[in-house]
Amino acid sequence: MKCMILSDQELMSLLQEGNRHAFTELYKRYWEKLVLIAWNNTNDKAQAEDIVHEVFIALWKERNNFNIVNVGGFLATKIKFVIFKNYRKEHHRSKLAEANYQFCDICLDEEKLDALFLKEYIDGVIENLPERCRLVFKYSREGGMKNAEIASAMNISEKGVEANLTRALKIIRNNLELTGLMLLISHDIIRHIIKG
Repeated sequence: MKCMILSDQELMSLLQEGNRHAFTELYKRYWEKLVLIAWNNTNDKAQAEDIVHEVFIALWKERNNFNIVNVGGFLATKIKFVIFKNYRKEHHRSKLAEANYQFCDICLDEEKLDALFLKEYIDGVIENLPERCRLVFKYSREGGMKNAEIASAMNISEKGVEANLTRALKIIRNNLELTGLMLLISHDIIRHIIKG
């Protein structure tokens, strides 16, 4: 099989069938870029490589749980997420060791960090939504348009707008659940970011 001529989408289809050659090809295509992303965030080459290995292991194990349109974007987001989870663990350890004087400031910083990473992750999920679904969601959440305005702009019914919004929210929530983020981050922050 000549993997080099296959698109990322074709490789993902083969990967879902358990094709190890497709997995190896994706690994070769994205290894260097992902290590660079991880290294830029950790300043530790060994840790960066461990993070990339962890992400590829997860990709193999969960290959049937994802409908990935942009493989590079998906993997980069997963890298940032592993870094975030590692940061949370380390931060939690140091927080336990600190005196109570700084407790409120630490909580505030954690909430800001949660919101920042979550927004970045959700933006990645939104970019991978089916085109109409993505446009409806962006018009609604980023553009602040009402359903009737979106329906008119996109030449679809209001019910179509509602269906696409419901689908977008379901996909976002499913992605958050798959990555364990629903457990990791407060529901108030998730609600705030999804509602825009």
